[in-house]
Amino acid sequence: MKTMIVTGGAGFIGSNFLFYMRRTAPEWRLVCLDKLTYAGNLSTLSPLMEDRMFSFVRGDIADRECVYALFEREKPTVVVNFAAETHVDRSIEDPAVFLQTNVMGTQVLLDACRDFAVERFHQVSTDEVYGDLPLDRPDLFFTETTPLRPSSPYSASKAGADLLCRAYGRTYDLPVTVSRCSNNYGPYQFPEKLIPLMIANALADKPLPVYGTGVNVRDWLYVEDHCAAIYDIIERGTPGSVYNVGGHNEMRNIDIVRMILRLLHKSESLITFVADRKGHDQRYAIDPTFIHRELGWLPKTSFADGLEKTVAWYRTNRTWWENIVNGEYRDYYERMYSNR
Repeated sequence: MKTMIVTGGAGFIGSNFLFYMRRTAPEWRLVCLDKLTYAGNLSTLSPLMEDRMFSFVRGDIADRECVYALFEREKPTVVVNFAAETHVDRSIEDPAVFLQTNVMGTQVLLDACRDFAVERFHQVSTDEVYGDLPLDRPDLFFTETTPLRPSSPYSASKAGADLLCRAYGRTYDLPVTVSRCSNNYGPYQFPEKLIPLMIANALADKPLPVYGTGVNVRDWLYVEDHCAAIYDIIERGTPGSVYNVGGHNEMRNIDIVRMILRLLHKSESLITFVADRKGHDQRYAIDPTFIHRELGWLPKTSFADGLEKTVAWYRTNRTWWENIVNGEYRDYYERMYSNR
């Protein structure tokens, strides 16, 4: 039986990937390792909890003893690393935890993959490792050969992890692949990120805080399209390769906020402009030509369709994000496991 360890699987992209794998490749046994920090929500995985082909382990990827015990027990075929501290604002306030999890944690996983002869280690990274692009050069895009120029402690920590992965592949012949994605959106995203924050605030008729004048541009990728790309890379990608995964959906932040308000039939008077983030990147834009040429992957979801589906999901699943806003989601683990 093939076993896949998915780290950070109680988070946004990781949980969506677990659901995608269960639908698309039910022959895989899935093991989720998650520390359940503030952004990890075990209740998200409740549909999988009774599945005999799924198991959950609470643990830290930077805890070598925990990771090695898990690898010894599960003998994984593949490891996919979603576990990371990801919020730029938090990295500006406290860089140390980002280095500990994103760099040292990745190194622990790489060592375990070496020692247990894992067939593939896949590192989920970000386009933020490339820095940013000027707003007045829409002809420029990030490619896999673009130099790394991270702007924040978060993106620097992810760049460091990427380089470690490439080094382990070169030095130890470890079968490693790396994907760098554009901004994801969709169901189960923690409501500190732009799209879910704006949806939640608009539904509650609260102010929608927009950095600066809202002209910063991001390339948006619907999370299910990202999950499909990762699975294609695991199945058919070339070890040692980096794959840029982009959505071909560049949007200004302010335009996204206005779209959300229109979908919810709310007034633009809710928009509140706030002081800009320190070192705020201007524009991200990915060229996904390589993954399309090598693996045939292209995003299937337009931004308009994806945003409409996302807004509908947050309207229908208010309890999920309201529990996060009031902190009740943190009690789910104890309720699930106190009597086990």
